[in-house]
Amino acid sequence: MATAEECRTALESLTGRIAQMEARDRAAHLLDRTLSCRVPDLGVTFVTRLNRDGAEHVRLAENGAPPAQVRFTANSDVVVAIAGDPASFMRAWLSGRLKVHGSVLDLLHLRKLM
Repeated sequence: MATAEECRTALESLTGRIAQMEARDRAAHLLDRTLSCRVPDLGVTFVTRLNRDGAEHVRLAENGAPPAQVRFTANSDVVVAIAGDPASFMRAWLSGRLKVHGSVLDLLHLRKLM
């Protein structure tokens, strides 16, 4: 099992890839959306916001905060594995190790970022 800090770092590496994209690619593929990643084996939820300028820092969700527009749920080891190999996102989702809640449009846009 990975630690909460390892998960936060892994999520930061994924969102960091967005900052490295060209501005026109970000504008074409990013919608202004809040994202959360619940890590049940650690009992934590991380949140960030994506927009055409990139991504905000990944932080712990505050109690009572409204739900994110796109929500992911995965155990800590899955979060770290996806960050190490973003192409494994689909395999984790199809195998049920990663749960995704969001609109189809949001998922199509996010898939292009992986």
